[in-house]
Amino acid sequence: MKRWIKLGLMMLGFGGGEMTASADVSGVSSGPIVIAHRGASGYRPEHTLMSYKLGLQMKADYIEPDLVMTKDGHLVARHDIYLSGTTDIADHPEFADRKRKLEGHDDWFVFDFTLNELKTLKAIQPRPKRGDVFDGQESIPTMDEILSLMKTAKADGSKAGLYIEMKRPTLFQKVGLDPTVALLAMLKEVTDAGIPVYFQCFDGAYLNEFVGKTDAELIWLIEGKKDRKSKSYVLEAPLALYGTNVDGVGLNKALLVGPEGKPTSIVDDAHALGLDVHVWTIRNDQVPKGIKSVEEELKLLFSLGVDGVFADFPDTALQSRDSFMLLKAGPADD
Repeated sequence: MKRWIKLGLMMLGFGGGEMTASADVSGVSSGPIVIAHRGASGYRPEHTLMSYKLGLQMKADYIEPDLVMTKDGHLVARHDIYLSGTTDIADHPEFADRKRKLEGHDDWFVFDFTLNELKTLKAIQPRPKRGDVFDGQESIPTMDEILSLMKTAKADGSKAGLYIEMKRPTLFQKVGLDPTVALLAMLKEVTDAGIPVYFQCFDGAYLNEFVGKTDAELIWLIEGKKDRKSKSYVLEAPLALYGTNVDGVGLNKALLVGPEGKPTSIVDDAHALGLDVHVWTIRNDQVPKGIKSVEEELKLLFSLGVDGVFADFPDTALQSRDSFMLLKAGPADD
């Protein structure tokens, strides 16, 4: 059931938090969920079938595909609308004339290519320090291929769900590619298959278009902005600026830390509104300053009461989650 949230123009306050039981949408976990961010992207090129498969093998609660749309209207998995960072397109002379400037990027853009053309590209690791051993092995997956993978996993006993994000929907609409109909049909197919699913977007107005039209849980992604004076991240607007029926918020983890490193109350405030809180992104190889290890970071987030974390290395997040929940439960009675 969706929550009808009305905050007017008031902003959220700040303070401490306490661990609460997460909303168990999937039946996968009784504690905070672990979302394999772009698959197990710490180990494989992001948004590849091999990355999603590894996330499933690691027993992540959810697999996260970011979706964009091709020139001929197919939903495919990429984090960005441009292609040079995650594919070998620069090595394809046949596409040299497709390169153009848009939004400060001199690049190749996904909506200038048909699906067949994109399938000639190979995925690469965008973070050089993670190595290139798996580069060039797989093409860009379609949402149909991802759903087929999840159906197979479900048939094999997996309870994992999909945590789907639509990237830049209004930009696609501006170039004549409205993804809404395709997204609604896809979300129905996912739910009809009995696969747990969230649908997330940074665009709250666009997310509002899905209210009452899908059984997917709706998550409003919020980045916030850096306050010049305190140097900490703050909300730019109320969580329910559009009066949106949302089930939760996907928060930039920086919003959970206020001035001088003190926790904010944003998790408790969201919970008071009936919202789940999922935070992004936890990376073993990118731990925030002042934090000794990724395990320490995860423990802090879990202690603040988050309901889920997006992790590039889902195995680490799962181990830390399970350890935290075990310690929280305390010793068993004799």
